[in-house]
Amino acid sequence: MTRSSGPRAVCPQYSSVSLCEADSLHIDLLTIQDNSKCENPLHAQAPIVPTTATAIVTAPTTVTKTSPDCIGYISRNYKPQNCRRRVPEVATFNAEAPEGVDAPFAKFPAKLHARKVADELYKAHRVSKGLIFLPGQPTTEYEDSDQGPRFRQRRYFFYITGANFPNCYVTYDIGQEHLILWVPYVEPRQVLWYGSTPSPEECLRKYDVDEVRFAAQLPEYLQDKLRFDLTLYLLHKDQAPHFDNEIVNSLHYRVNTSFLQECMDEARVIKTPYEVAMIRKACAISTLAHRQVAAQLLTLKNEREIEAVFQATCTASGARDQAYPIIAGSGVNASTLHYEENNAPLQGKELVVLDAGCEWNCYASDITRTLPISGSFSQEALDVYKVVDKMQQECLNSAKPGVLYYALHLHASRVALVELMDLGILHNGSAKEIWDAGTISAFFPHGLGHHVGLDVHDVSGRDRLLLLGEEKIKIRGYRSMKREIITPESLSSAVGLFDAPPPPYHGRQALQPNMVVTIEPGIYFCREYIEGYFLSNPTHARFLNTKALERYYPVGGCRIEDDILITPNGNENLTPAPKGQEMLDIINGRF
Repeated sequence: MTRSSGPRAVCPQYSSVSLCEADSLHIDLLTIQDNSKCENPLHAQAPIVPTTATAIVTAPTTVTKTSPDCIGYISRNYKPQNCRRRVPEVATFNAEAPEGVDAPFAKFPAKLHARKVADELYKAHRVSKGLIFLPGQPTTEYEDSDQGPRFRQRRYFFYITGANFPNCYVTYDIGQEHLILWVPYVEPRQVLWYGSTPSPEECLRKYDVDEVRFAAQLPEYLQDKLRFDLTLYLLHKDQAPHFDNEIVNSLHYRVNTSFLQECMDEARVIKTPYEVAMIRKACAISTLAHRQVAAQLLTLKNEREIEAVFQATCTASGARDQAYPIIAGSGVNASTLHYEENNAPLQGKELVVLDAGCEWNCYASDITRTLPISGSFSQEALDVYKVVDKMQQECLNSAKPGVLYYALHLHASRVALVELMDLGILHNGSAKEIWDAGTISAFFPHGLGHHVGLDVHDVSGRDRLLLLGEEKIKIRGYRSMKREIITPESLSSAVGLFDAPPPPYHGRQALQPNMVVTIEPGIYFCREYIEGYFLSNPTHARFLNTKALERYYPVGGCRIEDDILITPNGNENLTPAPKGQEMLDIINGRF
């Protein structure tokens, strides 16, 4: 016999949006004013119902005290009146809590995340009942092989479970606020070869779910649920449940694949304290690994050795998985944004761009440092490094709640334009003329950054960080938030920073507290790209100093990237890996 856990609802909160003017960026920025107020601090404990067999394991009902003005335990019949359901912030998660400690947030906050998704469904589509169904990643093998890739859990599934092993499912009854993790039964002979997976009891201790059941019971559960005229909410049509159960497969039920992904994306944008703690841990390990590379750089002979030092440091620190393939591009290889060969000798090169970050409990980090291979910068390399450093520092200083991220990107572009004009790389025109032509994208061809979370290029929600209007790249599973290529056409069509006052940018995202984003400007001298798209085009060619370009091509490129947590009054840099003078001191043993 099963039970429904005592539901925990949240008090309605509100936020309003207003416009303000930011003179430093010469652009209208969205400011988020949080006028939230909890008016229903109720604390009614749900009734305790005994659990049954291990095949159906339910969560204990002991209520942990929370802030009285954020979360209340109230009856299942509670419905917010004429308001948007809003999931409030919770107490700080203690990432270092020892095993066995009964801390409020020692578990993965699956239920909190599921409620955030339900909240977004209600706000956007007035969905108040239905069943969310997500399959986890199944066990896979390479074609014509009995070997498979290293397991990587589906991120949407992980977001509302925390379960990081294969062949699981999750269901969330929106109306009942009931979350069930469905896990595979592992036969003893499988344990011999592959080891065990967490039992239902272990899962219940690790993840904040209401029940853990064996996946073999899922068809019967769905058969019962779908008879009650519930809509099944899926990410994709091909993720609909298919089992060796004729009754379930023959059921006629409503399926919605239009709402869930956008609402889960929106929920994932603002990180919970648990998520911030996981990202912080990943960033700390990656920072250590970058420091180790800098300390050993003068002894390394090849890009692959840089990769090896970084990977070894992460693995030794308990972070075996990288959030993305390590990029260690030296010389002209540094001008390739996603260079992955990592197999060229370092001798005779000026700079190496190391873009690398590990994962911790499926949460990513993303750090880039540009290091002088000899321990000192050439004049050209130093020129470029100073430009990128200025671009980043000014954006870091301006990143705070209410600021449009796109405005930061435009500001970085303007800094790059002015500095490259001072170096003589751009010439024969005014700053406004060169800006209006979009020629700066020859050297700064990508966006300023992206969200960081369960994916290194994490989802962005309904509003975009950078992309123009409806120009959205759709990739299975999520909307791509890679470093979007900014073309001359898209840049010049944007409202120029040299015109005042520009209108607000609709559909672009303002920074909010508990977002984690990267600030990663770069300047690149990719000969093929510059010659193919800019020197061959008279509109741009007249602004480019070819003699100066020949001096800077050997530099390759420079990128400096940090992950920042947006705080109520500004931001916190989560990735204090050495750069600038500190980096030089470490490379040369002066520390």
